[in-house]
Amino acid sequence: MKAYVFPGQGAQFVGMGRDLYDNYPAAREMFEHANEILGFRISDLMFDGTDDDLRRTSVTQPAVFIHSVISYKVSTLELPDMVAGHSLGEYSALVAAEVLSFEDALLLVSQRAEAMQQACELQPSTMAAVIGLPDEVVDDICDSIHDNVVRAANFNCPGQVVISGDIEGVDKACALLKEHGAKRALKLNVSGAFHSPLMQPAANTLREAIMQTHFNATHCPVYQNVSAYPQTDPQTIQQNLVEQLTSPVRWTQTVRNMIADGATEFYEFGPGDVLKGLIRKINPEVILN
Repeated sequence: MKAYVFPGQGAQFVGMGRDLYDNYPAAREMFEHANEILGFRISDLMFDGTDDDLRRTSVTQPAVFIHSVISYKVSTLELPDMVAGHSLGEYSALVAAEVLSFEDALLLVSQRAEAMQQACELQPSTMAAVIGLPDEVVDDICDSIHDNVVRAANFNCPGQVVISGDIEGVDKACALLKEHGAKRALKLNVSGAFHSPLMQPAANTLREAIMQTHFNATHCPVYQNVSAYPQTDPQTIQQNLVEQLTSPVRWTQTVRNMIADGATEFYEFGPGDVLKGLIRKINPEVILN
């Protein structure tokens, strides 16, 4: 069975999508349509902007989404048997599963990016990558810090977890994690505490937009970040998208569940191949494309 996966924020790079624009008329049309929907030429920033341009959340998230969906649309592959996306990538996955239209998903991604940026500005916060500890140890140490907000945010692959929270909480957690044997606990250059309770203002803002958007029945199961289990019910998918902003991305368990349910080949659509690297560490026996 074929599983299609889609990356999230962090996969972007200057020049992303130019080859698609130059070589596929259908891609060119979709890029121009995206420019119209957003009200600015995001394609120019993707092709010829700066690293700083692409690091702005309001640009990064729609840029990665657009690249991912267009990469999928111009491929000659058959429809997927199952899909999943890492954080932001879940919106691309929902387009591939025919739950959302490209237009509706792009509008939601743009609103999500703005809401997350506003939440970041309410309180200084950050994230850190933790290498070399079991998931449950990272979880327990974060839970042991009561005076600050700090949570495990991304379970990316065995031995690689990202934590998220207020700056003091992340600093405390990093120190404790190193004491417990982490090979690394390194703060990331991000604008805020994604997938933590500090994103609740963004979730509150996005909830109304998600609930007002039409979600179709799925073509195939969507393995969502919040639970790591397959979903097909549109209302459940909507609710999980809202909860995703304040909940951890359970990528390790998602991939394991997809494999347990029959996935033998994984195809990554989007800039870079970050997810292929994570999947290889989760299960080196599956076929990666």
